Amino acid sequence: MRQASSSQARKKDTREKIELGGLIAKAGLRYEKRAVLLGALIELDRRLRTDEAERARLAAIGAEAFGRDGE
Repeated sequence: MRQASSSQARKKDTREKIELGGLIAKAGLRYEKRAVLLGALIELDRRLRTDEAERARLAAIGAEAFGRDGE
């Protein structure tokens, strides 16, 4: 039973990582250096923690991008 639960957790984690990688590709950043991507994400985290207006602005951009693809 414990092994099945562990296997399910690994599968869920793997699926989440694949989806997150898909977002990088969808944003057109597939070929960007990993250090640049990580730096950008760290900076984004800092900004989002203090700026709700920026969070709303970026959410609107993302929702529009998903809407164009029918997702």
